[in-house]
Amino acid sequence: MNKKQKIIVKTPLVEMDGDEMTRIMWQFVKELLILPYLDIELDYFDLHIKHRDDTNDQVTVDAARAIMKYGVGVKCATITPTADRVREYNLKEQWKSPNGTIRALLDGTVFRTPIFAKNIHPFVTTWKRPIIIGRHAYGDVYSNAELRIPGAGRAEIVFTPDGGGAVLSNTIHDFTGPGIIQGIHNTDASIAGFATACFTYALDRKVDLWFSTKDTISKTYDARFRAIFDAEFAARWREKFAAAGIEYFFTLIDDAVARIVRSEGGILWALKNYDGDVMSDMIAAANGSLAMMTSVLVSPRGHFEYEAAHGTVQKHYYQHLAGKETSTNSMALIFAWTGALRKRGELDGSPEVSSFADQVEAAALETVEAGIMTGDLLTVAEPAPHNRKVETRAFIEAVAGRLEEKLH
Repeated sequence: MNKKQKIIVKTPLVEMDGDEMTRIMWQFVKELLILPYLDIELDYFDLHIKHRDDTNDQVTVDAARAIMKYGVGVKCATITPTADRVREYNLKEQWKSPNGTIRALLDGTVFRTPIFAKNIHPFVTTWKRPIIIGRHAYGDVYSNAELRIPGAGRAEIVFTPDGGGAVLSNTIHDFTGPGIIQGIHNTDASIAGFATACFTYALDRKVDLWFSTKDTISKTYDARFRAIFDAEFAARWREKFAAAGIEYFFTLIDDAVARIVRSEGGILWALKNYDGDVMSDMIAAANGSLAMMTSVLVSPRGHFEYEAAHGTVQKHYYQHLAGKETSTNSMALIFAWTGALRKRGELDGSPEVSSFADQVEAAALETVEAGIMTGDLLTVAEPAPHNRKVETRAFIEAVAGRLEEKLH
């Protein structure tokens, strides 16, 4: 393919730019791997922390609505401001996580899958196939309400029904001194959508589905998750799973962790929001690097948001600002773009767009497997005389070189 003969992407793709080192790499990926080959309209939203602050975070809401309009978006990593970040960027307030805002508006489930390269072996030697994390992307601690309690008194949960009726309440704690409380929630509709997404994804990938909560302790909240999953499986999926030769398996979260490290992988592990957040990072790190993990938010209404599963790589960004060389892994960013483009091609009926995404991924993996990699992978890669560490842009340039060879 000649670069002048670009592949036409029929429908706009929502692009959400981000922060710090990932923002730098984002531009490299677009410049070297995307724009030279695609005739594509990008509906651009700048989610840099200062622009979110300038717009009172309206830009994040607008980006989510654009995904609802066009169906597919790709997002760079972004800062969720802490108190230190508020001071660093002189922000008006400590804005919520943009991921949390987008997920709350789209609802759905985040699926995260490790990127396997032939020369990068998992630290858990029993793992032979990817462990996919299915993370419920709504509610719980990410949409919580919190109070700092100043002194003695009673804290309660209270539900007041619309239109009258009995008020429901439960005592949280009788405080004898200062403390803290937190209220979290979820909805039957969102949990049911989560269950449907997980059963659908497991059947599509032909892998067993594990689901874990702590319903022995949380006898209402976690138990409700389990009840909805069990009912959904019995009503719609039992025969389909049996025909496909796969299983649905529930176990307590602590037992699941023990089982995971002894498993061969090749499963979808469905988890509540916080559990999925934590365990996806563990799975990614155990497979070599946080930058070797794909991530997609699948909405029950047919919307898809692809992103890197890691953060903004703050340390490397400060090195970059100081004029120092960095060797930052862009694999997850590359795979965010390719995932979004592949889905865009599927929805548009444009196999040439999906094929292009496949070729970019192959070029990236072949680059790593040829021994050209960033510093994080060099320390965990299978030793070979041709292995060499390259700086941030040089890695993406190496991928671009292999992609050019594939396309011509």
